[in-house]
Amino acid sequence: MDNVKTDSAVTGSVATESGATDSEKMFPQVSAIILEEQTELSLVEVCRACAVRAEFIVELVEEGVITPQGREPHRWRFSGTHLRRATVALRLQRDLGVNLAGAALALELLDELDTLRARLGKIGSF
Repeated sequence: MDNVKTDSAVTGSVATESGATDSEKMFPQVSAIILEEQTELSLVEVCRACAVRAEFIVELVEEGVITPQGREPHRWRFSGTHLRRATVALRLQRDLGVNLAGAALALELLDELDTLRARLGKIGSF
């Protein structure tokens, strides 16, 4: 126990010789990349970011969930918004068991909700 020192009594965390606390070992830091609307991603990059096969992304395009630029899958270019929509659709399917058509409907409703909130924000600012 000589090589373990306690941090503040408030947090109750314990640091080891390496300097990592117990909570840092249990909850490793997560890194993220912020994508802007202008960011262009290929089909391969979107698949990698979502950890899915290309078939899933093709199904999203066929269902109208996302509409990439380009005519052929190998030429498709996706924006950060497309990536966000694909991720939400994936989570709806995986976590809630929603089928693809249901995910598309849920995304439409979320878009409408965002639009209405923006309109309310404008009305409230007058």
